[in-house]
Amino acid sequence: MARICEMTGKRPMKGSIIWRSGKSKKSGGIGTHVTAITKRRFMVNLQRVKAILPNGEVRYVRVAASALKKGLVTKAPRRTWKKESAAKA
Repeated sequence: MARICEMTGKRPMKGSIIWRSGKSKKSGGIGTHVTAITKRRFMVNLQRVKAILPNGEVRYVRVAASALKKGLVTKAPRRTWKKESAAKA
């Protein structure tokens, strides 16, 4: 399953880890130098949330935490009724 937000379409981004050595000039050194650059990925903070869709359907969706904070997702109310099999027993 792809790591994509169903609301905003956010997906992992490419970036790099920059390795530095040396002491900064501000701290009394002669400056830092880049010794290596390796690739990395910035992952989206996906959450699995039970939500009400625009067509009224309630289902689990994978959305970014930023979409939840913005209020793009309306969470489904908690279920109060019991299952039929549990009610009979």
